[in-house]
Amino acid sequence: MNSDDPTTRPDPWHALHTLLAALDAEIEQVYVDRGITGVRPRFAYPLIRLAHTGPLTIRELAESLDRSHSAVSQTVAALRKEDLVTSEPGADARTRRIDLSERGRALVPFLEAEWRATHASLTELDAEVPHPLTEVVEELRRALDRRPMRRRVLDHLVEPPT
Repeated sequence: MNSDDPTTRPDPWHALHTLLAALDAEIEQVYVDRGITGVRPRFAYPLIRLAHTGPLTIRELAESLDRSHSAVSQTVAALRKEDLVTSEPGADARTRRIDLSERGRALVPFLEAEWRATHASLTELDAEVPHPLTEVVEELRRALDRRPMRRRVLDHLVEPPT
């Protein structure tokens, strides 16, 4: 194996990605335990929002969730596949209005309860550790406001000789 391969060194992001995946898996297991299949934790936010706003275009939904159009478009495709939303033509041929299906609407009360329980659990978890994740995230955001990640990467970037 090539010792110059940077991917053989520990990845500082690995622990965070693994933790987030494990948290999502635990929440998804709550759904399965309740007999809810085909629903992932990332579906809760758009489903709950649609329940409170009514039909939205993908762009409107993305803006209301502070997510990229691409990410919401992919999520809506997954929601459609699980019969959680419907779509119909929007005001012009380029847009579609997304609304809850009967199945999606029926799940919203549970998803709102799970959302509240998850947030209460995260508050409880923050209180158990010496460096609450919510505070660490805010400190990281402030540090990145002072010096963005792009600038940091560029400062460390050593390009190979040509």
